[in-house]
Amino acid sequence: MLLALLLAPQLASAHVLDVDLSKLSRTDIVWTYIKLGYTHILPLGLDHILFVLSIFFLEPRLKPVLLQATAFTVAHSITLGLAIYGFINPPADIIEPIIALSILFVAIENIFADRLNPWRVAIVFGFGLIHGMGFASALTSLGLPRSMFFESLISFNVGVELGQVSVILLAWLFIGYWFADKPWYKQRVVVPASVIIGLVAAYWTVERVFFV
Repeated sequence: MLLALLLAPQLASAHVLDVDLSKLSRTDIVWTYIKLGYTHILPLGLDHILFVLSIFFLEPRLKPVLLQATAFTVAHSITLGLAIYGFINPPADIIEPIIALSILFVAIENIFADRLNPWRVAIVFGFGLIHGMGFASALTSLGLPRSMFFESLISFNVGVELGQVSVILLAWLFIGYWFADKPWYKQRVVVPASVIIGLVAAYWTVERVFFV
């Protein structure tokens, strides 16, 4: 399983725009970018999936998780828009290792924290700013139609958000609903899952700093 997690980011190279936008209606273009945003999370965005799961595991009830996810969404929407419109130009060779470090940070916090701290939302917001720059790199490589630049940008972001919400709901359905109130939840679920996520994130950090 670890090997699969380590190698899965390579699948992102399959994230391409293989349609002729000039032949599509405005509605079809919007739908195309929603799907691109969604697939950038599920199944191709394993680093973003692991980050969302990391914020889920410590407090797997929907309200606190969705609060953190909202902060994350607001943050990545800001930097995604700024980068696409050319106000910032974040270098991928710096952003990608920081994204991996953000996953590692939250995983380590999950292992040692006894409860969800109030400042976790601020931390998630800050990391969301970084992840938004990663989204921008992917969207820039795909391109945006000039005639529907803003609509396509919003549609991509909607797709990303739908992907994140899908991850949260699936995790809650399979884990949170059944096990959140169990006295052994921390030791049997949070710690093992966070150790695996942390190891993967540490590997990605080294790989992205020295070998990419």
